[in-house]
Amino acid sequence: MASKRTLKTLEPLGFIFPGVAILLIFVYYPLIQNFINSFFRFSAFSPSKIYVGFDNFKMLFQDSVVLTAIRNNVRYAIVSVLIQVCFGLVLASILEDKAFSKVAIIFRTTFFLPVLISVTVVCLLFSFVYNPMDGLLNRFLELAGLGSLARPWLGSSKTAIWATIAVSQWHSTGYIMMLFIVAIQKIPEELYEAAEIDGASKVRRFFMVTLPQVKEMFFVTSVVTVTGSFMVFNEPYILTRGGGPGTSSTTLAVHMYQSGFFKDMMGYASTLAVIIFLISAALAVVQLTAFKTGED
Repeated sequence: MASKRTLKTLEPLGFIFPGVAILLIFVYYPLIQNFINSFFRFSAFSPSKIYVGFDNFKMLFQDSVVLTAIRNNVRYAIVSVLIQVCFGLVLASILEDKAFSKVAIIFRTTFFLPVLISVTVVCLLFSFVYNPMDGLLNRFLELAGLGSLARPWLGSSKTAIWATIAVSQWHSTGYIMMLFIVAIQKIPEELYEAAEIDGASKVRRFFMVTLPQVKEMFFVTSVVTVTGSFMVFNEPYILTRGGGPGTSSTTLAVHMYQSGFFKDMMGYASTLAVIIFLISAALAVVQLTAFKTGED
């Protein structure tokens, strides 16, 4: 009897252990090891490490590229919240309206399709769109009589970061839209019927019924989007060949990669990774405490 009770007690641990082991090996151990590495100076292929204390952190605060990278990440975050979250919510609300019930599935598929395409493929596609000579965008501007606006979108330090951000919005808005569609479908129909009986217009119903009911999803998607904006790597690296021209479109993740694998400053790259983690963690704390989300 005692052995059976022991087995029943240990049985749940048997299901939990694999997940905990994977987290410890592939998440928490690399996280701790990276934090330790940030206090050393070493090469990727060097067997020895030199302890430098907080020198890497001092170097970080003196690095002008870091300020540029943070500025670009903030731009990513602001535009992503406006386009992916705010516009994604409006788009989801429109597609869930009864007037679009017959064609909603077509538009859902259309807007969600870019999410299924690899980021690398998307970036290669837009590199042709942004081509200064034969690119689709410049050709369209010329045909529309706006040839004066044509420019090397990825070759100019003023437009490279914004062109890169635009690609991210095109690729990811459909995913956030689908999350909002799921949240809207859970709203009781009686609330909309009561608002309609009271004479509320569709716009008023959106602000008085839809928005309060999807508040949880709104804050969750906002934090996920902002956190992702501070870890973005693929788009700026592929489109601008490493954050160019110069460092005008670099991000923290791109700067970390170049510091580690091009400049062979693995300790400093680890420090940049710590900063990215701290920013992401701080945003998660804001989501859990200030907005009181995650309870549902």
